Amino acid sequence: MIDATATHALTATTDPVSRGIVAAVLVAVFALLTLEKVHRVLIVLGAVAGLWLITYLTPYHLVTFESAVHHVDMNVLLLLAGMMALVGVFKATGAFEWMVTRLLLVAGPRPRLLLTLILWATGIASALVDNVTTVIFMTPLALGAARRMAIDPRVLLLPMIMAANIGGTGTLVGDPPNIMIGSGANLSFTDFLWHLTAPALLLLVILELWMRRRHAAALVPGIPLGATGVTEEQTTIAIADPALLRGLLIISAFVLVGFLTHGVTGMPAAVPAIVGAGAALILQDIRYLRQHRPSEAERAHGILEILEREIEWPTLAFFTFLFIIVGAAVDTGLVGAIAQALQGGIAAIQSGFGLSPEGTVLAASVLVLVAAGVLSGLIDNIPFVAVSIPIMHEVIPALPADGQAIWWALALGACLGGNATPVGASANVTVLGIAERGGVHLTFREFMALGVPVTAVSLVVSAIWLALYVLLGMVPALLIMGGVAVISFAVLRVRAREAH
Repeated sequence: MIDATATHALTATTDPVSRGIVAAVLVAVFALLTLEKVHRVLIVLGAVAGLWLITYLTPYHLVTFESAVHHVDMNVLLLLAGMMALVGVFKATGAFEWMVTRLLLVAGPRPRLLLTLILWATGIASALVDNVTTVIFMTPLALGAARRMAIDPRVLLLPMIMAANIGGTGTLVGDPPNIMIGSGANLSFTDFLWHLTAPALLLLVILELWMRRRHAAALVPGIPLGATGVTEEQTTIAIADPALLRGLLIISAFVLVGFLTHGVTGMPAAVPAIVGAGAALILQDIRYLRQHRPSEAERAHGILEILEREIEWPTLAFFTFLFIIVGAAVDTGLVGAIAQALQGGIAAIQSGFGLSPEGTVLAASVLVLVAAGVLSGLIDNIPFVAVSIPIMHEVIPALPADGQAIWWALALGACLGGNATPVGASANVTVLGIAERGGVHLTFREFMALGVPVTAVSLVVSAIWLALYVLLGMVPALLIMGGVAVISFAVLRVRAREAH
């Protein structure tokens, strides 16, 4: 008996017309994402619908349904969903409100110290969770603190955005592009820690020093000396469920261990994230049932609350359809054609300048770094990285030496380039939206006045790091840049204490 499905199976066409159609769709998607006139999920959904209509109703087969299923990266989707669920359970403990009050009490009437605390809290949290989740909590804090101290909220919000993208650069789970690169290149949480944490830390130090000088005139409190900006009622805020919080901290520690031991266990990052989310939801439900006697009709507590309110389904849908669009670029040979062009450019540089194998890898890395930094500022870095990953898979094997530096160049360029414009990263859009609802409007020009120079400095530091890594090796590069970061941080702290 003949399988009807097999008789109608389609093979992607790789002619110039098919590639041209996919290229036109990609350009249209990027342009619409940049304009922000239409919701991003609708843009990619419409693009996939159009690709499928062309595939099944015309001679040009761009991406079949069966092929699309294989192109969707479940590791990325489940990792994001698991971390969102885990953070959602954390919110139920009241820990975030408690931390906000403590932060304000520590800063007191000292805006410079508040800037430092917000900047570093955002940078570190963005590395451990993800920068979008981090800014969702930090933006209301910055707005409220600025109002209580009677200072311009922009002097806190803009550095906070920059810190979120820089901190997110340092780990696998810190920024969505890194999650995609880690999954696409089979790089572990530990790989990202070793290769990207040092430059990220140095850039956070540079950012703090720069912002303290840039906003020195604006960082003057408008409240009486000795005031804290915290009401008596707010000082009594306590953790709503300490037992649940303790359990979540233990679960989170196991999730982190799962990330760190990827090289030993072989578990993709999504596995510990989903296991941790499941454990957190079970613990939350057990705690709830011990304290309540819910009716048979009650469904507000536990998993349904997290699924409906805490997991960003539009973001996951955006990723899913985006993977399918990129799959069309792969199936039609568009990605291969771009990779061949890039390989030709690298070969021309090698022969034109007589570069050694290591010099060729460095030149290719810097080329990818700059291209990623510039393009990620013009379009959202998520779709840019989605298209770039298959291109890098074509380019790296053709290099004359170990080309792993290319992946780090892509990660650095995409994550740090997102600081250049408001549409460069999802965290940027999130902060601007929350600030707008809070009565603070940040213009495109205001953002770029800070974002472009911060991005330029970040790319220069990243190029130096890549040069040290390629020419000297990871350990010497880590010792040099890590040492510079630690010394710079120590000097900055001494100068900060003297200023206070």
